[in-house]
Amino acid sequence: MISSIRVIGLGKVGELVATLLMDSGFTVKAFDARERTDLPFETGVLDVRDPDGMRAALKGADAVVSCMPYNLNLGVAEAAYEIGVHYFDLTEDVPTTNLVKELAAKNERDAGGLVFAPQCGLAPGLIGIVGSALTKNFDEIRSIELKVGALPRYPAGKLGYAFNWSAEGVVNEYLNDCEVLRSGVRQMVPAMTELERVVIGGIELEASLTSGGLGTMCETYEGRVQRLDYKTMRYPGHFELMRFFFDELNMRDRRELAGEILVNAKPPVDDDVVYLHAAVEGIANGIGDTAAGQLTRKQYVRAYQPLRINDRTWRAISWTTAASAAAVVELVAAGKLPTTGFIQQEDIPFPALLETRNGARFAELGQV
Repeated sequence: MISSIRVIGLGKVGELVATLLMDSGFTVKAFDARERTDLPFETGVLDVRDPDGMRAALKGADAVVSCMPYNLNLGVAEAAYEIGVHYFDLTEDVPTTNLVKELAAKNERDAGGLVFAPQCGLAPGLIGIVGSALTKNFDEIRSIELKVGALPRYPAGKLGYAFNWSAEGVVNEYLNDCEVLRSGVRQMVPAMTELERVVIGGIELEASLTSGGLGTMCETYEGRVQRLDYKTMRYPGHFELMRFFFDELNMRDRRELAGEILVNAKPPVDDDVVYLHAAVEGIANGIGDTAAGQLTRKQYVRAYQPLRINDRTWRAISWTTAASAAAVVELVAAGKLPTTGFIQQEDIPFPALLETRNGARFAELGQV
């Protein structure tokens, strides 16, 4: 049973995760490095690098949601394992997720009883849940194509971008190699390659491979799907400029400085849009409106705008990420997902997520 939840990290997404969980009936206490007294739930100050402090913060809780940068998540996960509370996070970092998976296996060998559910955000997270739902229409799957774009609605300058998300995370996505399936086999390929054109609601975009967005999907679908990849969508010309920045200006090995330069040049904007584009091709099984045995393509395409929640307008990237995470917590609490072990996002039923208080927002909004 989950009734008392700790949220670690009170950035824009963490604050909203805590708010949505409180509105959903959970008892919430949130922690941050700085004191917050302006929030409708109990808060505390915490140094997440202090293991004793972290364990003390989790005592008495049933679950914890880490909304920290990826490099700080593991300390939260280890404390959750030691104290005995369910663990959720938003990370896109593959090595961090692999370590969380090891903790889940260790917990199962010990006594079990704990859920470890990383990657509960947008990508990885919601986009994988959607893509997996589309595969249910097929007997044989030729390809799964997943794309997400978090963009300013009114772009300025040649980059056409604003850093509404962690600059460190974006830089890693652009530079780390990407896991894909090619001819049914897992491969690592360079980021910012395989550029393609995408049009959503009359808006022309470009999409290129970036790392981390697939979560565990390559492992899950290896041998079952010929081609699987995740791409990030941007306005046309963006990736050519980013390759110039990282390669010709030699910023590839200076990631921290690169992030500082980019955020200073393209600070966050409030009027943003999040595009989701999932497509699956293969031989239909006849469950939907396509005859069995027919080669077909199923797509799920949405555009999400800023949303007003509790008399405050939240950026699209903030509420889509937070609502996805909160919905997964709701599903575990309601017993609609396993209550022990490692939860992969692609194993979460999309229809069930849409029936939760927070997942319902995705069904009600986002028509292109």
